[in-house]
Amino acid sequence: MGSLRYLNKYFLRYKYRLLLGFLFIAINNILLISQGEAIREATNEFEKIVSGKKTATESSILQMAAILLLLALGGGFFMFLKRQFVIVLSRLIEADLKNDIYGHYQKLDIAFYKQNNTGDLMNRISEDVGKVRMYIGPAVMYIVDTFFTIATGLFFMLRQDAFLTLVVFIPLPVLSIVIFKVSEMINKKSTKVQEDLSQLTSQAQESFSGIRVIKAYGKENFFTSMFFEKASKYRLSALSLNRTEAAFHPFITLMIGLSLMAVIYFGGRQYINGEILEIGIITQFIFLVYKLTWPFASLGWITSLIQRAAASQTRINEFLQTEPAIKNPTDKSLENIGTIEFKNVSFTYDDTKVQALKNVSFTIQQGETVAITGPTGSGKSTVAGLLTRMYDINSGSILVNKEEITKVNLYQLRSKTGYVPQEVFLFSDTVKNNIAFGLLKDEKQLEAKVTQAAKDAEVHSNIIDFPHTYETVVGERGVTLSGGQKQRISIARAIIKEPELLIFDDCLSAVDTETEDKIVTNLKRIMKGRSSVIISHRVSSIKHADKILYLKDGVITEQGSHEELLALNGSYAELSRLQTL
Repeated sequence: MGSLRYLNKYFLRYKYRLLLGFLFIAINNILLISQGEAIREATNEFEKIVSGKKTATESSILQMAAILLLLALGGGFFMFLKRQFVIVLSRLIEADLKNDIYGHYQKLDIAFYKQNNTGDLMNRISEDVGKVRMYIGPAVMYIVDTFFTIATGLFFMLRQDAFLTLVVFIPLPVLSIVIFKVSEMINKKSTKVQEDLSQLTSQAQESFSGIRVIKAYGKENFFTSMFFEKASKYRLSALSLNRTEAAFHPFITLMIGLSLMAVIYFGGRQYINGEILEIGIITQFIFLVYKLTWPFASLGWITSLIQRAAASQTRINEFLQTEPAIKNPTDKSLENIGTIEFKNVSFTYDDTKVQALKNVSFTIQQGETVAITGPTGSGKSTVAGLLTRMYDINSGSILVNKEEITKVNLYQLRSKTGYVPQEVFLFSDTVKNNIAFGLLKDEKQLEAKVTQAAKDAEVHSNIIDFPHTYETVVGERGVTLSGGQKQRISIARAIIKEPELLIFDDCLSAVDTETEDKIVTNLKRIMKGRSSVIISHRVSSIKHADKILYLKDGVITEQGSHEELLALNGSYAELSRLQTL
């Protein structure tokens, strides 16, 4: 339950709406419970008419009916207002909570996303927030509604007969004990349900994302059976929770039924014995017992909502309390990316404990093109990740303009960098918007810049053949495009920013040699006076670089120009010979 305290700041944000909602709940209950008074008066009048003590008139009957109608209409109107203020409030807080969670997700570092799967992230921002909203809206509303219903009902009951009031409320202690015990069970089972649902969602998301691989290997039945296994696990935990809740509701109804039976029995005896002078008091108590039926019957449902919300908010808080390992250290402006220096840099991945770099040292002068090559797993992509501060080093230092990279404005460092990752990611949007991703929507001459970037990336000729040219919507992750087209659009997205530092991480692997030569030639013109890092297995992509680094097992074993490395007749020269055979 302590986890729900996190929501207090949202209640304070909308305190006036919440207080008005509570006021309308109180008025609604007073008007509805007051119907019992009108029913008592009407019963007494009818008893007098039946016994001949009074003559009935149409006007008196209409007057009693009109009072009941007005009380019902007034109660209904304020019921509408209470829902408008409290339930709408829950939707407003739901939106704020989702925005806060999403905003926090954006701040978390790459390591966090490696440790947590997408399905679980999605489940916490959708299903878990949905459970919390049910607490903020219906649960809070009915808690307050139950309080005012009981308080108002108790007031009217005590005015008439204290003994009958006691009879009505005798089952409450038993009910409270049962609620307390069952709440603990519901809380544990709710947590288990949400955990199983996260696993189910993750399985589905992963299957949909990798559907092409699944089909290529004919693994549809295998993944279907895996999904059924997780779905069955979720079904069992959900049914266990539902059975607990299902047993709770009939028990509460039984308690209400016992109260009603007690009112009729003891009230009838009192009237027969002359202890109650008005028959209308019994009908009023019967009416009030029915009015109290829903508040007490809803206690089980409210308890379930609160316990589910507490379980979900605990899961949400777990991520909201996760601090990003990579933070922006300063708001100081970064004027430009000049000289970059790696000094004895070592780095080990936290999740795999693999040491990717070992005492690596090199310098990238402003305007210089540095290429990095080497066998798979040698640490090439790690260098790109460290340059953009996707990770922080374990030892050594990375200097930007002779200042530690951890002290440089993170957002400006990345905004001044054009990064084309090894794994190309395109958004399910138009080709134009994918290329212009790094620019502002109101950028001047946006169309012309997009077209020029596409031409420089040698993809313009492909785009104009698409059904709607630059307005063609690519599928999820660019599924409708070929590997080479995706890589070139990703390159266009990087160079359109006119970055001070451009990083290519093996992003020409899916294009042919002729297209590669054209792209490299264009990049020489674009990056003149700017720094660039080209990571590639292809010698043809890097031989024009000012300096080439050959990495092996996280260590620079060779460095120099293309001609100098060939003259060494080492690993780089062997790689060049193999690729020119």
